[in-house]
Amino acid sequence: MPTLTIKGLPHALYHRLKERAEAHRRSLNREVIVCLEQATTLPVVDPQTWLADAAQLRARLALPPLTEARLRRAKTAGRP
Repeated sequence: MPTLTIKGLPHALYHRLKERAEAHRRSLNREVIVCLEQATTLPVVDPQTWLADAAQLRARLALPPLTEARLRRAKTAGRP
């Protein structure tokens, strides 16, 4: 089985991986393998296809455009 050495691993990333491993009751090595497997098996999304799908969804839902004013109103709705 191949071995991989990671040089220059930031301390913060190491600690996050260690915390994840403990939370999942796995060794650090196994947690890194699981993370790598998940990262490399995600489907590759074509940006143009994703944007076209989003446009179709917006059209189907007939939602008004999201503007700065609408965002501001939504953020302050119900606040004194």
